[in-house]
Amino acid sequence: MKTLIWKGIAFQSLEYFNITENDKNLIVESKIIGFYEDKIYTVDYQLIIDLHWNIQEFVIESEVNTGKNKLTGKKLQNEWEINDVINPDFKEFPFIDISLTPFTNTLPINNLQLAENDSQEIKVIYIDVLNHLVKPVTQQYTKIDRNTYHYNNLQTDFKSDILVDENGLVVNYPGLFDKIAEM
Repeated sequence: MKTLIWKGIAFQSLEYFNITENDKNLIVESKIIGFYEDKIYTVDYQLIIDLHWNIQEFVIESEVNTGKNKLTGKKLQNEWEINDVINPDFKEFPFIDISLTPFTNTLPINNLQLAENDSQEIKVIYIDVLNHLVKPVTQQYTKIDRNTYHYNNLQTDFKSDILVDENGLVVNYPGLFDKIAEM
C-alpha cells in the first residue's frame, strides 16, 4: 500500500514505515533509529489492524543503550493481553499510542470518521518505548478540516494540530515529526 520515511524532530530519529493490506487486515512493519536525551535507540514494531482501523495485535522490540526489550499486545474482545497477561487497566481501550512514531495517531483519525469540527475523547494504551512504560491515557481528537486534526492529551495538556494526507498518515506533527519521503 505505502512506504514512507518520517523524520523525528524532537527524538532525532528516522522511521522507515511500510503498510500493506490483505483481504482482512492492514499490516504495519516499521523500523526506527534515533538518539534522544543520551539514549541511542532502535525500535522495530509490527501491527495488525483490521480494515476499520482497530488495532488487533502489536509487537514492539526495542534496544535503548544496548538494553533490549520486547512488548506484545493482543486484543481479546474488549480486553488486552499484554506480554501474555490480561491487563484489566486496558479493558475497552480501542487504541495504542507508541511514543516514537506518528503512525499511531492515524488509528483514531481513520477509525473515528469525524465530521469537520467534531471531536471525541478516546482511551489509549500509551507506550513510552524509551522509558519502558505502558499506561492508560485519555486523548481527544477534533477534526479541524479535511487534513488537519487537533490532538489533545488530556492527562498532560499537550496539544498540537496534526496535518495528514488523504490516507490519514501524518505529514507534519509540529516540532515532533515530518514525512520526508514516500512511495
